[in-house]
Amino acid sequence: MPRITLTLALLLALPAAPTFAQDLGDWGFDPGALMADGRELLLRAPDASVDGLFQAVHESARSPQDSRTLCALFDPDAERSLDGYNRIASQLSDESRLRFANAATDIFITAAQSPRQPYDAKLATHALKAAGVRAALLNDGFVAGLNGADHDARCRSVGWLMDAMQSRPLAERASVMRLLLSQGLDYLALGSAAPPR
Repeated sequence: MPRITLTLALLLALPAAPTFAQDLGDWGFDPGALMADGRELLLRAPDASVDGLFQAVHESARSPQDSRTLCALFDPDAERSLDGYNRIASQLSDESRLRFANAATDIFITAAQSPRQPYDAKLATHALKAAGVRAALLNDGFVAGLNGADHDARCRSVGWLMDAMQSRPLAERASVMRLLLSQGLDYLALGSAAPPR
């Protein structure tokens, strides 16, 4: 199974981050220091907050317009840079942008108030694979769509994978989101045009 980058959730929320940073600064802590390390933010945010990000992606993927916009990020030749994510964010509906902004606000606030949360990347990988197996069992063409070159089939398979993840316990969804968002931060740090398969 290729690495699916749901990183778009946090990164699509980033254009609004400076506004959140200014607002949060009024509450007595330094959000700039918090945002300086995205991985630390992901490790400190409670599961419910990280899951809120997943829910924002899942809900946006149910809208035909937003689904088409988000699915462009899963194409092998998609531009995975901050500018690319900002362009995608600008094409989302107002409802989706609000969902991402609310989820990002919740993560910034709760991460600033929380210690590091338990996280095991191997367990997260296992949970993602389990969701992939469930999606494959429930949906003919899942694997072919995910691995093939057809954009619409890939988009449909990614939707099925998110539906399978939705049926998993909250702690598993949060763990998988931490894994995928961390991978996305790696892609940005490396300046990679496309994720490895």
